Amino acid sequence: MEQRLGVEINNRGNLFRILGAPDATKSAGDVLERLYKLTSEGTLTPAKVHLHLQAESLVLDRDTGAGETIAVSTRRAVVRPRGANQRNYLQAIRSHDISFGVGPAGTGKTYLAVACAVEALESERVRRLVLVRPAVEAGERLGFLPGDMSQKIDPYLRPLYDALYEMLGFERVAKLIERSVIEVAPLAFMRGRTLNESFIILDEGQNTTVEQMKMFLTRIGFGSTAVVTGDITQVDLPRDRPSGLRQVIDVLAGTEGISFTFFRSKDVVRHPVVARILDAYDSFDQGRAGSDG
Repeated sequence: MEQRLGVEINNRGNLFRILGAPDATKSAGDVLERLYKLTSEGTLTPAKVHLHLQAESLVLDRDTGAGETIAVSTRRAVVRPRGANQRNYLQAIRSHDISFGVGPAGTGKTYLAVACAVEALESERVRRLVLVRPAVEAGERLGFLPGDMSQKIDPYLRPLYDALYEMLGFERVAKLIERSVIEVAPLAFMRGRTLNESFIILDEGQNTTVEQMKMFLTRIGFGSTAVVTGDITQVDLPRDRPSGLRQVIDVLAGTEGISFTFFRSKDVVRHPVVARILDAYDSFDQGRAGSDG
C-alpha cells in the first residue's frame, strides 16, 4: 500500500497512522477500511488487495467529473469502472455509434464492452449481440485441429464466451445462442451483411487487415452500436500486412459519432507485475527504435 499509494503507514495494534499527501492518505485510509470489512466475508487474498489498490491509485489520477457514478447492470452482476479511463470508455460506448478501446491486455476493454452489450440486450435497446474476432493464430498453427468449423474457431472466441457466462450464466447464454439472439463468429463471416438493431463487438482488432477493418465498420446498420477493442503492440499478422486498427486510428480521428479511448499500463487490473512487464517492453522497443534511427 505504501509503494502503490505513495504514503507511509505506521501501526500499533489496530491503530494506524498514515503520512503523506492529503489525497493519498485519505485513499489509503479508505482502502484499509474496505479491506478490513472484506475479512469478515472470507480470506483476504493478494488478488483482492491488488484490485482495491489498483482502483484507488486510479482514483488519484481522475480528471474533472470524477465524482460521477457510472455502472453497468446485468442480470448477474453490477460492473463498475476502475479509474478514469474505464469510466470514460463506458461513457463513450453509451454516447457514440462506434467506440474504440485501444491498449494493453488486462485493462478491461473486452469485459466492459461485453457488459455494455448485455445491458443493452436486457434493456431491449438492441435485438441481438454479435461478438466477432479475427481468427489469426498467435504464432501457432491450429488449422489442422480435428472437428467441424464451430469447434475449430471456438478457441479464438473463448474470452468472449467467458465474459458472457459470467454475466448471463451458462444455460441462458446457450439458449440465446441457439435462438441466434447472441452470435459469436469469426470476422470473415461478417462480409456481405448489414447488422441492424445490434450490439457488435470486434475483439482483437489489431489482427484485422486494413481491408477487414473497413469491411467490418461498414456492416453497421440502423439502431446498432459497435465497439472495437485491441492492442496495437501485439499484432499477429504477417509483417507485410499492416494492422487495420493502427490505420483506423489515423483515418477516423475526429470523425463525428466515433470515439477512441486509449488505455495504458497503469490501467491494467491484473497482477501488478503485468504493468511492469508492459512498461519494460515499451522501454525496450523505444530504445531499439532509437538505435535503429
